[in-house]
Amino acid sequence: MAEQKATNVTWHDHSVTRDERCKLMGHKGCILWFTGLSACGKSTIANAVDRKLHDTGVHTFVLDGDNIRMGLNKNLGFSAEDRAENIRRIGEVAKLFADAGVITATAFISPYLADRDKVRALMGQGGFIEIYVNASLETCEARDPKGLYKKARAGEIKGFTGISDPYEAPEKPELVLDSNSKDIDELSNEVIAYLKSSGYLS
Repeated sequence: MAEQKATNVTWHDHSVTRDERCKLMGHKGCILWFTGLSACGKSTIANAVDRKLHDTGVHTFVLDGDNIRMGLNKNLGFSAEDRAENIRRIGEVAKLFADAGVITATAFISPYLADRDKVRALMGQGGFIEIYVNASLETCEARDPKGLYKKARAGEIKGFTGISDPYEAPEKPELVLDSNSKDIDELSNEVIAYLKSSGYLS
């Protein structure tokens, strides 16, 4: 938990409630938290969901791991402490988006259970949808679009998830996507079907 350093601040409630914002949007804001190994398909699936929902008039946004590390979190590395802070910050940002009524997809490895659970706790009852993009290490290494696994195996990248750093798979995710054998279209449709069946989309 991050330390509250500023002492002269007060929480201000908004005159427009989250429910009112969602009613205006025509759907419920939430966080789609895609987690899984590097190259499992998180960003690709998140963007496919984003495109399909946008094309039907749904307000969406994708917060991508690499993009966030090039801006908001550019001062963070990949130590356990920096990874925790990376997820804490993006969790707070994703909550703001969800509170504004936006269906917010995040694509981060987020390897540690405790860090993901803290983001879930931010959302209170509902609104956090943990999506485990399940692909074997062998599958991810075979894809390796950025050449990161090859570098990690050669010792050029330290603390790489799945090779020299652990990945803690979700214990009770809302959704598990089989990225070993299914294509992006099918996987993105599974996410949208979940949103409809769970009442996030009318």
